Amino acid sequence: MDSKPSSSETAANGTIYVSDAVTTAAKILVVGHFAVGKTTFIGSLSEITPLRTEEKMTQASVHVDDLRGVPDKVTTTVALDFGRLTLTEELVLYLFGTPGQQRFMQLWEDMARGALGALLLVDPARLEETFPVIDLIDEYGLEYAIAVNSFDARFFDETEIREALDLLPDTPVVYCDARDQRSSANALIALVRHLLDRAA
Repeated sequence: MDSKPSSSETAANGTIYVSDAVTTAAKILVVGHFAVGKTTFIGSLSEITPLRTEEKMTQASVHVDDLRGVPDKVTTTVALDFGRLTLTEELVLYLFGTPGQQRFMQLWEDMARGALGALLLVDPARLEETFPVIDLIDEYGLEYAIAVNSFDARFFDETEIREALDLLPDTPVVYCDARDQRSSANALIALVRHLLDRAA
């Protein structure tokens, strides 16, 4: 009798199954403002081909979406991103990326339901755009960690980030490059450790 492949095995048709050894599944939100790198982050980590709901940006968004700092952006998430990552033999994470624009914020209620926590990506050059997202995280009572997505060589001190975002002392702040798998994994691990600490 054929059996499901383990988390590190792939079926003949390319499908990657969740191992039968997995006993716990956790829903994690990857959140942040418009064009902060959520789709890229999930894409760098997902062990399956990520589900993306990206659409080309059109003239209709010219006066709605602020492209300052991201002039090369040509697509945007209009519903969600979805990926999966087996963290241990027993634990699998389901990653849900939220759209960053205000007009899609009504999706948050459904996406936040059942979420264990949130990884908040921030662009240190556009910190002011993070406040509405923090308000939503607080509204839905989610534990979270901050991942400073550093696409360029500029460095912003952790103390500056904490003060600017008015973070609690125990809120983790990590630095990552959403394009890099190892870097993204370290950010996600920081969130998981924070959630475990809070649950202890």
